[in-house]
Amino acid sequence: MKMKTKTKTGFSFVYACLLVFCAVGGALAGCGKGTGVPETSPAPETSPETVARTEEIPSLSLDMPETEETTQYAEPEPQLPPYLLPEERYGEDGRVRSYLTGLWVDAAIGERRPLAIMMSNDKEAAPQYGMNHAGVIYEAPVEAGMNRFMSLIEDFDELERIGSVRSCRTYYTYFARQFEAIYAHFGQSTFAKPYLANVDNLNGIEGKGSSAYYRSTDKKSPHNAYASGEKILDAIDKMGYSLDYPEGYGGNFRFARDVISLADAPGAVEAYKVTPGYVYNKPWFEYNEAEYLYYRFQYGKAHLGDEGQLAVTNILLLYCPYAHYATTAYLNINVHGDNYGYYVTRGAAVPIHWIKDTEFGVTRYYDGDGEEIILNQGKTWICIIGITAKAGPNVEFEGRPEGAGVAGGASETEEEPDEYAQWEGSGDW
Repeated sequence: MKMKTKTKTGFSFVYACLLVFCAVGGALAGCGKGTGVPETSPAPETSPETVARTEEIPSLSLDMPETEETTQYAEPEPQLPPYLLPEERYGEDGRVRSYLTGLWVDAAIGERRPLAIMMSNDKEAAPQYGMNHAGVIYEAPVEAGMNRFMSLIEDFDELERIGSVRSCRTYYTYFARQFEAIYAHFGQSTFAKPYLANVDNLNGIEGKGSSAYYRSTDKKSPHNAYASGEKILDAIDKMGYSLDYPEGYGGNFRFARDVISLADAPGAVEAYKVTPGYVYNKPWFEYNEAEYLYYRFQYGKAHLGDEGQLAVTNILLLYCPYAHYATTAYLNINVHGDNYGYYVTRGAAVPIHWIKDTEFGVTRYYDGDGEEIILNQGKTWICIIGITAKAGPNVEFEGRPEGAGVAGGASETEEEPDEYAQWEGSGDW
């Protein structure tokens, strides 16, 4: 900001001196004889003191412009919010920030709609191929106490084996749609079929989209259906889907400018071990302080993709009411409206409030002060946790254990029965 101050010099004093000068000059002009020749007289003596005083008198100028003194103050630095702004998504090197992770990626990847692909969580299907490349992973219950995954992947082009791929459930269509993803699935439940019209999808059991998949010979059906990056791109082209994000899409998350810590946030609890409470695979996450990552475990041991143990930066635990479709085992999970849950990152968890106020809108997450939460840059695991009026969530958080810092292993638990068998051959798997 600039401030200006004007200062005027003594103009009235100059004007007074001019009047005196003119008066004296006029009087001297009227003195003399009638001849018109002025009478001369000897010049007065000049003393050194007179000379000194004369030299001390400053000269007077008739040209007295106003002087202006200007004081400049530095502009204050703009206060940037703790989260990245939309205009900061684009880098000078041709890269962009991923809508899934907030990290820098090649523009060819980050400006393209991601793949949202269904994956099995059965032990016979392990490991999940391609899951290590997912920026966001959804985990939600299906029938018989089992869970199923949906992996959102941006850089799938070079992947030769993704899956195994399983069938669609109604609520997964909404997850895929809010990320504007291409939804890949191998079949669907009867109740989910009408909802597939709401999302660009590649169906493994019908239509041109089936060209995205193949059967492996090292596993038995229904655990041997896989996709590849090349086949997926070919199927997208055959279906005529655009790979460009629709105009106005701005992503699902706010990502931190630097690092967000929840340790001192209202309602925060230590979360070095996070147990979502799923009954079949009994998963948990362990926080590694050295890497700022939550490593995933299930079935009593490390949860492995084909490229190693799965790990994420953030965890969202979303409590969702559910019921069953009629008298079937299929779940009708309400992922709309608003409800509660937890946000977990960097060894702490805070309660949140989530809202999805339109059918195909983006889910937003808010803290106790009503402010939208800020995720740390990195991968995010979203656990959908079913609740009813009689049964609340069974989530557990544990504090920092002695010697924390390195993700450790776990002992094997006794074998669980494979309840997927009853769904094989139904066309809904």
